[in-house]
Amino acid sequence: MSTSTDDTPSDNLPSTDGPLLGAADIRSIAEALGVRPTKQRGQNFVIDGNTVRRIVRAADVTAADVVVEVGPGLGSLTLGLLEVADRVTAIEIDPLLAQHLPTTVAARMPARADRFALVLGDAMEVTELPGPPPTALVANLPYNVAVPVLLHMLEHFPTIERTLVMVQSEVADRLAAGPGNKVYGVPSVKANWYAEVKRAGAIGRNVFWPAPNVDSGLVSLVRRDPPETTATRQEVFAVVDAAFAQRRKTLRAALAGWAGSPAAAEEALTTAGIDYRLRGETLTVEQFARIAEAKPTAGTAAQPAAE
Repeated sequence: MSTSTDDTPSDNLPSTDGPLLGAADIRSIAEALGVRPTKQRGQNFVIDGNTVRRIVRAADVTAADVVVEVGPGLGSLTLGLLEVADRVTAIEIDPLLAQHLPTTVAARMPARADRFALVLGDAMEVTELPGPPPTALVANLPYNVAVPVLLHMLEHFPTIERTLVMVQSEVADRLAAGPGNKVYGVPSVKANWYAEVKRAGAIGRNVFWPAPNVDSGLVSLVRRDPPETTATRQEVFAVVDAAFAQRRKTLRAALAGWAGSPAAAEEALTTAGIDYRLRGETLTVEQFARIAEAKPTAGTAAQPAAE
């Protein structure tokens, strides 16, 4: 995916052409529907066509792609994706928005309307999509559910090769952080299980309506094979969760509950070739996988020892 770091949003609002929605279009549709964006669902609609096309370019969407979009809202990004992709399937939780979106697509892009599908539901509960399997995920994710939605989609739709999500800037930093970074944590490690992750730019506040109180960031994820390990993903993620639940403690202490005791945790770490005095924030996903492989089995764990 592209790695543009241009963080200067367009200031010419509305800045749209063709079928894309501008600021006046968004407000007109919202008024007609009686839509009042809610913080609960993280509804901040993109009102700048230039920003939409920038996101589509950064996502490297091609005419061969089947794109899944989470949280299409009033359709700003949906239309931009339909301009380029072979097909777009949108998952929308809001019944009112979901009901109207096909109308917007048909009115603004009638020649492509048959290449659009809509799923009404919570993305966290969607495990099947209509039509061909998705090859790309592109979404403006609500800030409050961005990480769990992203991980759910990557888990349940392994055909997704490329992902570009727009999230709160702090969340983007966490997702793209590497070991040793102060914001490296559970989202960073779990995202790395599925993909190569990096920042792909910044988005200012004035391209949204209503304008959020925080800046946004683009995150690129390119699918890769998970680490080679005999442990399952669930087993590896259990180690990650335990290590970061007490991130200021050494791994020996943080993994005591997971292993059965501090001594058992030390034994597992030694078997995995990892210094038990380290903290979880210094480890790669591959190292977490080695620890998961070395977990003592029931009845063989070392006896508890005082810290």
